[in-house]
Amino acid sequence: MFTVNSKPLPRIGYGAMVLEGFYGACDDAAAVQTLQHAIARNMMLDTADFYGAGHNESLIQRALQQAGKTSGNSAFVATKFGIVFEEDQSGNQLDTGWGFPLTINGSPRYVARAVDNSLARLGVEQIDLLYAHFPDPGTPLAETVGAMADAVQAGKVAAIGLSNASAQQIMQAHEVHPVAAVQYEYSLFRREAEVDILPAVNAIGARLVCWSPLGAGFLTGTVDKLAEGDFRNANPKLQGENLARNLQRLEGIKTLAADLCISPAQLALAWLLAQGDNIMPIPGSRRAARIDENLAALDIELSADTLRRLDELAPRGAFAGGTLV
Repeated sequence: MFTVNSKPLPRIGYGAMVLEGFYGACDDAAAVQTLQHAIARNMMLDTADFYGAGHNESLIQRALQQAGKTSGNSAFVATKFGIVFEEDQSGNQLDTGWGFPLTINGSPRYVARAVDNSLARLGVEQIDLLYAHFPDPGTPLAETVGAMADAVQAGKVAAIGLSNASAQQIMQAHEVHPVAAVQYEYSLFRREAEVDILPAVNAIGARLVCWSPLGAGFLTGTVDKLAEGDFRNANPKLQGENLARNLQRLEGIKTLAADLCISPAQLALAWLLAQGDNIMPIPGSRRAARIDENLAALDIELSADTLRRLDELAPRGAFAGGTLV
């Protein structure tokens, strides 16, 4: 269990991005039911103002209200700001490794506005954990973090974090205000965080919150082709020859999971948990049963031999294709 802001949390959280149609259509009523299940399991809910242009945060408000939760109980909500999605707002272009740019705004004025808007959409008095979604290439990071610290001082935010930041930026931000968590892509599918991100996180005593801990679903063993309109089509690891090669490598992981009588997803999550006590994966799902399956990974302890075998099957850089950041 983690204890964050005096709230005990399981070491596996819930990523709500999956409820916004990135992986296919999702009904609002069903989405709220899924969120309610995650709340009942005391999971951290991870969202962002960008997901559904605010819609995802509004879904969480509905789930919190229907579950009878208020800001004074154990419901824990983390959200992110910085990706510009409103027509009347501007920012700076950030290139990604997935073939499309993002417009990022980390100016103090934008931060203050985003915090107030997220509070209203979530229907809470305080955001438990606020991340800068991406560092703004046109705004000094100290200014962005300073504005986040102002929100903490005002009681609107309990703790702050960074998402998709470099090791150097993590250290710089922590000098301005304590960074409680860093969100970064980390899984058997992409292990580059081990080079410098995880050491930086460990150095400041923060938590590494792993987005895409199942490789955008790839490590579940159920992704061999993607529907038109699925945003994962932009992921180089899931395209053409890269996908074919990666599917071949995945077979060894699936076989190992079968030998252990667990699912490939559970194996991938248990591996992440074994990488450090401060690591928290946030898989997303639209099904309550899948959430429970993911949480069952908390009770799986992998042997040294199994961990060694996974290092052989999926060493750093083994899966072909580029990354988002």
